[in-house]
Amino acid sequence: MELAVTTVVNGLILSSMYILAALGFAFLFNMLRILNFAHGAIYMIGGYICYLFIIGMGFNNWVALVLATLIVAAFGVFLERFCFRPFVGDFNRIVMICVAIIMILQTTVTIIIGDRRMALPPFAEGVLKAGPISVSYERIVTFTIGAVLLVVILWFVNRTKWGQQMQAIAQDRIGAALQGIDIHRISSIAFALGCALAAVAGCLMGAYLRLSPYMGDSMLVKVLIIVMLAGAGSLGGIFITGLILGTLYAALPVLLPGAPSDAVIIAVIVVLLLIRPMGFFGYEVEI
Repeated sequence: MELAVTTVVNGLILSSMYILAALGFAFLFNMLRILNFAHGAIYMIGGYICYLFIIGMGFNNWVALVLATLIVAAFGVFLERFCFRPFVGDFNRIVMICVAIIMILQTTVTIIIGDRRMALPPFAEGVLKAGPISVSYERIVTFTIGAVLLVVILWFVNRTKWGQQMQAIAQDRIGAALQGIDIHRISSIAFALGCALAAVAGCLMGAYLRLSPYMGDSMLVKVLIIVMLAGAGSLGGIFITGLILGTLYAALPVLLPGAPSDAVIIAVIVVLLLIRPMGFFGYEVEI
């Protein structure tokens, strides 16, 4: 019973982390139909900027998180204007731009700091104990922030003018422009939000899993799995598919320690995609 309860708790915590990391990627894809494969590198750079403010300048953790988020959001506006806007609708060139961004960010961090693993100070210290269950407050904070951000993003997309304009651009970019929507301004806002979400995830995950120049690579794979399972156009589906992936990564290593668990997880994902090629909640879109 203790093992089962611990596995469930670990599943929820892992799910929240994956959901938090996937939000920014899914947001940009659903709103602008852009597959930002540089999301993992942006997630990584957010963690390192937060580390610089905390360790290098002595800022409070939460102040550092806010500053890192704002800086990465501004970086997102720069990326949209100079890297993605000229190639909207050209999938091949956008992929090449993303590869270039990944290489530049990873190489820059490696040259300046090195490739050693570093840890951010925890955002919440201590452990919550309830009977046989022990959960660090750090994990609880990550879970809470992930859930709150998902709700806020869903509200933003469905209830605000900017969110509705983003949906219009996603449905028909030319039609949205003809209706008087400033597609460049809305695209910049969407990129800023997507990169800000990546920064928040990078800061919190840096405190939990440690920082490294390549930390975004493995997370990007999980993000892609979550988004594919959710399907195009579904932000709410990120919650369900994040729970599925978190549960698999929490439960299977208990039953199949080591590499076999990873192979089984990938096999389960492939089967699910064969059954639902467009994801659980998505529909066919053109990129």
